Amino acid sequence: MRSLFTGNLQPFREVFRLLTTYKTLTWEMAKREITDRYQGQFFGLFWAVIHPLVLIGVYIFVFVIVFKIKIGGTREMPLDYTTYLLSGLIPWMAVQESMSKASTVITSNASLVKQVVFPIEILPIKSVLASMITQGIFFAILIVYVLATHTTLPITYALLPLLVFVQMIGMAGVSYILAAIGTYFRDIKDIVQVFTVVGIYIMPIFYLPEQVPELFRVFLYFNPFSYMTWCYQDALYFGRFVHPWSWVVYIVISHLVFALGYRLFNRLKVMFGNVL
Repeated sequence: MRSLFTGNLQPFREVFRLLTTYKTLTWEMAKREITDRYQGQFFGLFWAVIHPLVLIGVYIFVFVIVFKIKIGGTREMPLDYTTYLLSGLIPWMAVQESMSKASTVITSNASLVKQVVFPIEILPIKSVLASMITQGIFFAILIVYVLATHTTLPITYALLPLLVFVQMIGMAGVSYILAAIGTYFRDIKDIVQVFTVVGIYIMPIFYLPEQVPELFRVFLYFNPFSYMTWCYQDALYFGRFVHPWSWVVYIVISHLVFALGYRLFNRLKVMFGNVL
């Protein structure tokens, strides 16, 4: 057991050492990933916020205005439905974006990968950082919204840095897996696209788990991203630990996925140059 634990810590040590050595390069590449996408456009970097903001607005309109879903105002459900929706939707949008980028991050940076001296391990990380910048902006918007509608923030908002850190670990692990596989199997980007579109509906973001028929509720528990959603809902919506077991599962899964992803990436990276 001890050797297994120590072995799983090794990828963390290696990535930490790598990011410490190349922290400036990693951060600059993350910023460049955002700026280059909107370079030359009239609204520029505002599109990084406008795109997801419009999508969030559509979800709120459909579920709050059209379907008239009513949640909140009780001791069990303290805040309104918009807060419930955003507490799960905002982190999922960052995961969705990072997964889409990770599936092509090696093939789209072939010239860098072929340079012997370039640390290609930072390529999946910089995509995660770029996605988290947008998430941070939307969390700030959510905090302002909760303060404006409910005057105070639940004390559990103090747990937000911990959740973001754990999320980044898990996202980095998934990104390493997708980047490694996507280099050899180019169809992975289309599979990811389908999964991210469908995945949002098999997580408890728009509805309560109790609203799902018991026969199909098991799919929520088999979806690892559901545990991320429940943790964020505990911290940002409920203001208490409604799903305490989700925190344990979320932290453990993120740790294991990171260790697995980094090892897989290191094992497959030696042949990246030959398939690009």
